Amino acid sequence: MTLAVLGLTPGPAVAADPAPTAEDIRFFEMKIRPLLAERCHKCHGAEKQKGDLRLDTEAGIRKGGDSGEPLIVAAKPDMSMLLRSVRHAQDVPAMPPKAKLKDSEIADLEAWVKRGAPFPVSIKVGSDPSKHWAFQPVVASAPPAVKDASWAKSDLDRYILAKLEAAQLKPASPADKPTLIRRATFDLIGLPPTPEEVDAFIKDASPTAFANVVDRLLASPRYGERWGRHWLDVARYADSNGLDENTAHGNAWRYRDYVIASFNADKPYDLFLREQIAGDLLKKANPGSGHEPLIATGFLALGPKVLAEPDEKKMEFDIVDEQIDTLGKAVMGLTLGCARCHDHKFDPVSTADYYGLAGVFISTKTMENFKKVARWHENSLASPADVKKKAEHDAAVARLKEQIKGLTAKTDEPSKVELKKLKAELAELEKKAPELPSAMGVTEGTPTDVPVLRRGNHLTPGAMVARRFPIIIAGVNQEALPKDHSGRLELANWLTNPKHPLTARVMVNRVWRWHFGQGLVRSVDNFGLLSDKPSHPELLDSLAAEFVKSGWSVKALHRRLMLSATYQMSSTHDARAAIADPDNRLRWRANIRRLEAEAIRDSLLAVSGLLEHAGGGPVLTHLKNRDYIFDHTSKDRTTYTTHRRSVYLPVIRNNLYDVFQLFDAPDASVPNGDRPTTTVPTQALFFLNSELAANSAAALADRILTQTNLTDDTRVKQLLAITYGREPNAKEAERLIAAVDAFEKDFSAGEQDAGKRRRNAWSAVCQSVLASNEFIHIR
Repeated sequence: MTLAVLGLTPGPAVAADPAPTAEDIRFFEMKIRPLLAERCHKCHGAEKQKGDLRLDTEAGIRKGGDSGEPLIVAAKPDMSMLLRSVRHAQDVPAMPPKAKLKDSEIADLEAWVKRGAPFPVSIKVGSDPSKHWAFQPVVASAPPAVKDASWAKSDLDRYILAKLEAAQLKPASPADKPTLIRRATFDLIGLPPTPEEVDAFIKDASPTAFANVVDRLLASPRYGERWGRHWLDVARYADSNGLDENTAHGNAWRYRDYVIASFNADKPYDLFLREQIAGDLLKKANPGSGHEPLIATGFLALGPKVLAEPDEKKMEFDIVDEQIDTLGKAVMGLTLGCARCHDHKFDPVSTADYYGLAGVFISTKTMENFKKVARWHENSLASPADVKKKAEHDAAVARLKEQIKGLTAKTDEPSKVELKKLKAELAELEKKAPELPSAMGVTEGTPTDVPVLRRGNHLTPGAMVARRFPIIIAGVNQEALPKDHSGRLELANWLTNPKHPLTARVMVNRVWRWHFGQGLVRSVDNFGLLSDKPSHPELLDSLAAEFVKSGWSVKALHRRLMLSATYQMSSTHDARAAIADPDNRLRWRANIRRLEAEAIRDSLLAVSGLLEHAGGGPVLTHLKNRDYIFDHTSKDRTTYTTHRRSVYLPVIRNNLYDVFQLFDAPDASVPNGDRPTTTVPTQALFFLNSELAANSAAALADRILTQTNLTDDTRVKQLLAITYGREPNAKEAERLIAAVDAFEKDFSAGEQDAGKRRRNAWSAVCQSVLASNEFIHIR
């Protein structure tokens, strides 16, 4: 429950508080509950309530203490007695009275209050949580019988239609061809279709016309850039560390390029996962496999780290916790990180399960050292020639230093001249030091088991736990992990075992969500007991089973989804269906979806002719690896002026590109497979006032005006074909031509050149077209 004002009894007129989000719950379980337990419950818990204040229950926090003042005013930390107390303000009792909380702990409480102070209570699960749907084996059942079999193009459609018919609803009519190719092109490559592509599809009357479009798009290198970006959300990819020491991930781009290449190659998803979890071990077993497996382990290394944490052991366990949390959400849809400090409050995951996994990652080398400022590990990608070149350079440096050392003690003038010359040569030589290529990643450490840490604190260890996997899935009789290595390869193989109940389901659901706007399970990153139930459980299992059967081919999954009648429906509104199923959970029509931040920017550049398709390579070219993103001026010198695709722009934690922030790009510090879509006034202002929108509109106008012998009617048709993928109707054409004339008149006072007036008028009209809802929405 989110408490509007904790400490006050809400009246009957107060609206119900919104339920806490999954991230709210995780934040509370990881940061707040352990803090309250460790620093507050001794005096304000179940056994003792000093000042008549109890902080271990929602009711106790809501009631407050004997002062009568509300303990927390949600979203207003400065007005909250709790925050004033822990800050040791003058007007309230200081808490804790003897040892003030750390600044980071106070910041966590402040962040909690800003979130609305959610205090989730433990769910009382049934007698056997192993019966939860997500923990059951995947079973491919026969598709259901339907009344209108002629509508269905595939078994997928029969699952959808059966539920619609049971609710006495009908699917929407098919989308027209311009709408369908625009939807498919944005879905698969994140760019608008060209007028030529739309025209060719409209003219293709063959039964395989749309399948041909899908195959063409899947074969495009732009496909990997689009779908790689989806996975990078899940992998919390960033080009900087964030947190206290926001240093440059100078080689993170190699992981980004690996992901893009993997999607383009349709790398089997099970291999894709195994490489990211244990690529270094796969490389060891197959030395000729190239650099990809080493680069892939960047998945485990990319998380944010408190590099200046003075407690080195705490830093180590915090990094392991982040890895477990990311792996759990990304691959299994489980919030495993919530079991670090206590048994999971919602899912059947114990602290012993957590520390069984923690042993695997403690046995993995993620960091070179933990000394302030700590250094993350990078896997060398150097060839023998690279190593030889570096050795030759180092030898040359050593020779110069030896010569300098021999001259240092001499005082005659010729020696001093020679010394000055040699020092200059040394400085110049050191500037040219060859940098051996490397990639963020992990390797094997020292295999070791770890104890359960009471309340997640390494200073209070409990019983030792052998490295293993969560019992709810792996069972109690799982095979012991080897003592001579970490167990990551076994973990990767366990996760990608075709019998694993979660891995295929979670990925299939992600792909469905990225095509349809919401997953069959809407909580795409959480398949635990707090998850949404699947709207079509038999369909989910059918897709998951077929995914594995296809060799874990993501491209085959795209084809199965997109060639269905379900995908090809229009977004036509049906008043009766909207009342019966307002959230469209039964899929009676296509959802209208806004483009993501990257697709909006890329579309502006694409229609204007400014988009550059050069791919890959480093992005922080103004910084060296591990340099600070912010210099002594506290200014981030990262620029975003390139016209390359957005997937190749820097992702800076704590200072995300403002266009990405504006259009709901996720926090790159945590996995996110379900971006929100907000609508705020500043988004409209972006299209009216931003340099990117203005430049794109001007370039689009130049594109429209290139052929001087065309009529304005033809130009208007060109404009909408480029931007919307369709022809204008008569009224639209009339209004756009009138707008060009009106703008030309408006500009006549300030611009004498008729050609410039006309270009400015068309630029204004182009900007209006780009600012419309139709440009940034998929129907």
